Amino acid sequence: MPSPFLPPPGLRSPHLQTTLASLFPRKLASRARTRRLRAESREHILDCGQGVRLSGAFSPAQQPAKGLVTLLHGWEGSMDSAYLLSAAGVLYQHGYSIFRLNLRDHGHSHHLNRELFNSNRLTEVVRAVAEIQGRFPHERTFLVGFSLGGNFALRIGLEAPAAGIHLNGIATVSPLINPQTTTDQLEAAHPLYHHYFVRKWKRSLHKKHGYFPELGLDQQLLRLNSLSRMHDHFVPRHTDHATTREYLASYRLSPARLQALTIPSHLIGSKDDPITLYQDLAPIQPASQLQVEVVDYGGHCGFLQDYRLTSWADNRLKEILDAYCG
Repeated sequence: MPSPFLPPPGLRSPHLQTTLASLFPRKLASRARTRRLRAESREHILDCGQGVRLSGAFSPAQQPAKGLVTLLHGWEGSMDSAYLLSAAGVLYQHGYSIFRLNLRDHGHSHHLNRELFNSNRLTEVVRAVAEIQGRFPHERTFLVGFSLGGNFALRIGLEAPAAGIHLNGIATVSPLINPQTTTDQLEAAHPLYHHYFVRKWKRSLHKKHGYFPELGLDQQLLRLNSLSRMHDHFVPRHTDHATTREYLASYRLSPARLQALTIPSHLIGSKDDPITLYQDLAPIQPASQLQVEVVDYGGHCGFLQDYRLTSWADNRLKEILDAYCG
């Protein structure tokens, strides 16, 4: 039976769960709990083909490893995001080798590639996972993703068989399901979250401009103050899509798309998530290779179970991967 999740009354607000997942107190707590993991981490640059390079950090298990876990962060996060470090620390403590991967233009990786990140750059992440498995061979291999990283992880699962990638299992926390409804909801109902993502995206674009001024990340884009307007400017110039709606639809995880998974996968979500909406989670039904676990509380990537800011989801991920190990 899965571990139950019922946070104390003072931690049941979805907004408290969501904001505390990444704020400074959680960062301090996560770094304190992962000293050993970080001390054993070595950064690597991965060759993803066609001149693309992605960065990350590998921490080998301190004992015969149960398996290798590659972790993927959310949009404008990084391999050092508090929620990712927290999960990595728990898995590392329980015998898993860990690779924390930065998506393009996340963390301190803006200088590695000229072209800008967008959420359809899936092939390079598939190749990064293959490169990680080749450099650090383990008998068992897993993917864990959070938010947009969960979306990537599930899409990698769909591509893995054709790419010759072996995965024993995939686990995701608050994966982004429908980018269009998430964007609409952020703008219409959650101005603080909306401002947070606008500010983070602009900060990333400023960094990119410093390395590649010829890309034309001009002041017109950086003056815009909504995600929809920024996308309207960005998408036709820096993606393969003509419109924002077409772009956002292209990486939506529809129930039919998820039914095609052939790798054992597990989706953890919450009914009160303000970003991955329950209306998008509810239509997704379990399938032969997909388990769906939706709890009442947790916000977005939160699932904080006590005032020490430890996460129920971290231990749940450990349970899921242990089950995949047989």
